[in-house]
Amino acid sequence: MRVFIAATRVGALALTAALLAGCASNNSNTEEGEYDNVAERELYEQARASLDNNRFPVAIERLEALDSRYPFGAHAEQAQLELVYAYYENSDWETARAAASRFIRLHPDHPQVDYAYYLRGLSAWQAGRFSLERLRLIDISKRDLGASRDAYNDFRELIQRFPQSEYAADAEQRIVYLREVLARHELHVADFYLRKGAYLAAVERGRWVIENYPQSNSTRDALATMVEGYLGLEMRDRAKEVLDVLIENDPDHEQLQGRRFEPKHVQAKRLSG
Repeated sequence: MRVFIAATRVGALALTAALLAGCASNNSNTEEGEYDNVAERELYEQARASLDNNRFPVAIERLEALDSRYPFGAHAEQAQLELVYAYYENSDWETARAAASRFIRLHPDHPQVDYAYYLRGLSAWQAGRFSLERLRLIDISKRDLGASRDAYNDFRELIQRFPQSEYAADAEQRIVYLREVLARHELHVADFYLRKGAYLAAVERGRWVIENYPQSNSTRDALATMVEGYLGLEMRDRAKEVLDVLIENDPDHEQLQGRRFEPKHVQAKRLSG
């Protein structure tokens, strides 16, 4: 009798487990196929409602389903563009950039493609904000500003391709800020090289600023960096040439005493212009 009861209990437990597994399986299939029977227009309207209510994770789920199920539908292009926006608002910067690049590649002539360029730049801008905010709190030579460089290049491309875009003015303001940050970063690295005696590397960093960020306020400091680097290399003739340019462009530079240059790190290497 005890054996029969035990067997009955084991059988009941097995049946219960099977039923639970079946329910779990059905729930999983329901979640995976939640939008299987939803028409394109209805799915798009659901996604739009989620966006309007700032429910970005749900909007992403619906827009991704729309993009997957109806890649050539009437709402396909708009859904792909709004998916970029949803990723951005959901703070998924890298995915937003990838989605923006995909949209640009697939729809280069779309009337709102400038918005995709803008969102791509904004995503890189946001991804680089931590680096910018902590810029002076760490050894700058070890900080990677790759995301900020991406933003700078993205905004530049937007302005070059669509100078009349409604987003061009904001992009230009961000470029001005990023230009100064990136140029200053290069000079922090150059200063690090000067302190370590890597004078050629410091000269190259200074030259990079002048050639790539000529409109930044850091070009005068870049000239001073080059002067000091050349002094460290014992290339006084080259140092004198660059010093003359510095004196002409910034006679009140902090490292100038009249026409005499005062190095910060290279000892006993004063130079007069």
